This record gives sequence, structure tokens and C-alpha cells, in this order.
Amino acid sequence: VYHKITIPEGYTLGQIFYLLSKNELLSGEFEYVPDEGRVLPETYTFQKGEKRNTIIRKSARAMDKILKKIYNERDDNLPYKNMNEMLIMASIIEKETAVSSERAKVASVFVNRLRKGMMLQTDPTVIYALTEGKEELNRALTRKDLAIDSPYNTYKNYGLPPTPICNPGAASLYAAAHPEDTDYLYFVANGSGGHNFATTLAEHNQNVADWKRKR
Repeated sequence: VYHKITIPEGYTLGQIFYLLSKNELLSGEFEYVPDEGRVLPETYTFQKGEKRNTIIRKSARAMDKILKKIYNERDDNLPYKNMNEMLIMASIIEKETAVSSERAKVASVFVNRLRKGMMLQTDPTVIYALTEGKEELNRALTRKDLAIDSPYNTYKNYGLPPTPICNPGAASLYAAAHPEDTDYLYFVANGSGGHNFATTLAEHNQNVADWKRKR
């Protein structure tokens, strides 16, 4: 008899380990610990008593395979020094939007910012700095949070954070490899589950004002 377990897209390594540890059909300790971002969120089958370590290794091999394939087929002239930087970008995209049609637009914003030497200024990296990926923040970020001294704080540091901030799914990896061709530099929630995108700060500020009115 085969059972299934689903690793949700955007889970951190800590959340994945907790998910597997709570499944009573699995057994054993975690002998192999991959780096953050190196597990592919997917549904995996297993038999009762199968080792948790086996699921982790299987998901890590799956990520390695798809990551290499997508990186090798990426668009030209992207601002990534290596495959790991594309993975970091994908993890940010994963945390920024759950709307599949927006992923490539979100990717374009961050790629455009990297090209222009702008700070990414993305909230999920600050949340990771605060929680270390061990738990959900479950509250809004404050001005004090945005000033935290951490290499993951993209409001204080230029470029990408040092590691992925979650384990992104295939769709976010693809978006990081194939961002939409736009001039967007900003985006903000639109109050309907998606985002409004802007090319200028003035346009963005108007979008922010519109969003605040809807809250």
C-alpha cells in the first residue's frame, strides 16, 4: 500500500522537517539535511514505515534535476552569477505571490531592480531574517523590523540575500529563468489577492494609496 505526502510550495526546510516528523506512517530521524531551497515541493509516495530521510533525499534529487534543467534553458543576459542565485530569486518570487499569472511579472520587477543597482526591498526576506524560516511571523512587519541588521534584509543590503528563503516550486523556478519583459520596478497588493505593478515611484505611490483605501 502506497501513501502520499505533499510538500507545499514555499515551505522552508524547517517547516518541511516538521511536516515529515508529524507523519506517523514515516519512521526514523533526519540524517541528511539539505540546504534551504534544495527540496522540491511536490507530492511523494511512500510505504508505511519508510524512512523520513528517504523522502528528503528523493525530494532533494528531484530539485537538483529540475533546477539544472531550468537553469540550462534560462533566458540570456539574466543578472545571476550562478544557478544558486536563480534559485534564491525563485524563492523570493514564491513568497511574493501565489497567483500563477503574476510570477513572471514579479520576476521582472526584481530582475529590473538588480540590473539598475536598486535594493530589492522585498518583505519576505525580512520575515526570513526574523524567523530564520522556523515559523510563520503571523503579524505585519514594522518599521523596526525593516531596520534589522541581517544579510537577509533587502531594505538595507543590495543584491540577493545569501541563501534561498524557502523551497520554491517549478513554476517559480521557471519565472526566475524567464521573467516577463517589462519596465516594472514596483508592485503592491491590490486588495483582491493579486498585485498592481508600476514603472515609476509616483505611479506606485498611487497604487499604495488605492490599496490602503481598500483595507
